[in-house]
Amino acid sequence: MKFLFDLFPVVLFFGAFKWGEGNAEKAQALVTQYLSGIISGGTTTVELAPIMLATAVALIASVIQIGYLVLRRQKVDAMLLISFIIIMIFGGATMYFQSEAFIKWKPTVLYWCYGGAFALGQFIFKSNLIQAAMGSQIKLPDTIWSRLSVAWILYFTLMGVVNLYVAYHFSTDTWANFKLIAVVAIMPAFVVVQSLFLAKYLEEPAQ
Repeated sequence: MKFLFDLFPVVLFFGAFKWGEGNAEKAQALVTQYLSGIISGGTTTVELAPIMLATAVALIASVIQIGYLVLRRQKVDAMLLISFIIIMIFGGATMYFQSEAFIKWKPTVLYWCYGGAFALGQFIFKSNLIQAAMGSQIKLPDTIWSRLSVAWILYFTLMGVVNLYVAYHFSTDTWANFKLIAVVAIMPAFVVVQSLFLAKYLEEPAQ
């Protein structure tokens, strides 16, 4: 359930972008009518309208997401808060400067922030963040916790690089597809692979 909740802005971004692509003139009219006060020039082009609309939807969805947790007095976890701050900065820059480069950089910055946090914890502060979060639920040898941490550092680093490659070598439509696939398919697949690796360490000892 939490996974779906965290996906909320990403799915809405993708849906709004796809709708905008198929209805570019309507998207342009919506952006011009409702967002003219926060974009330079007060209007946008038909070409940029889909990404502008999608970015606006993602910003609103992110505010609703955080607001929901705050109103219900639930904890906003660190990763969600970092994601919120980054989407506000890069999404806001996309809207104001009318440049899709900012929103395309957003996933990479987010991945590298996560990877950097894991790396600082692992190698500088000698604190394994994964172990800190999950250590009370499962028991693993310290070497395995370290391998998990390094695996996530490499994953986040690589995904950041791949995101930029797709952003600068393929169309915005292809990038949007990759952005969604990265969250709903690639990351879950990575987690499944890790679960299979950990399975032998989680088996109950024979009675």
